[in-house]
Amino acid sequence: MSIDDDLGRIALQEKELQFDSFSLETGWALGSLLQTMAQERKLGVVIDITLFSMPVFYAALEGATPDNPHWVRRKRNTVFRFFKSSYATGLTLAKQETDLQTKFGLSDVDYAPHGGSFPIVVKGTGCIGAVTVSGLPQRTDHEMVVEALANLLGKDPASLRLADQ
Repeated sequence: MSIDDDLGRIALQEKELQFDSFSLETGWALGSLLQTMAQERKLGVVIDITLFSMPVFYAALEGATPDNPHWVRRKRNTVFRFFKSSYATGLTLAKQETDLQTKFGLSDVDYAPHGGSFPIVVKGTGCIGAVTVSGLPQRTDHEMVVEALANLLGKDPASLRLADQ
């Protein structure tokens, strides 16, 4: 498994995990699915779904820390800035041996190119928001979001998983 392998797989995820339409009910269903997954797995995470226009879903589960909401905000800002997953942004920067501050002048206070935030894309429209999980290692945060999106969209989660490390 290499950075290029992961970036290729994430590009496939971002292509496949798009919605025909997205409503507040869809956002609630996605958030509820993530919350159920986290509760069943006993994961202390924060889950956030935010559209450019408004927040849609937020949950902090037992075991989450006061730092997790800040990570959510920073990872979400990264998706809102680049319209791709925060993990893809971080891997691209690592491959280029640079960081957000050096390349774009973006502060770590407001942006985090770490896994866990994924663009909500409506086909024919583009990115309208982000779904974010924080509290696990960044690759696991990313994979949890991808699994939930795949399940909600009727895709096979196994076919979209990142390769084992």
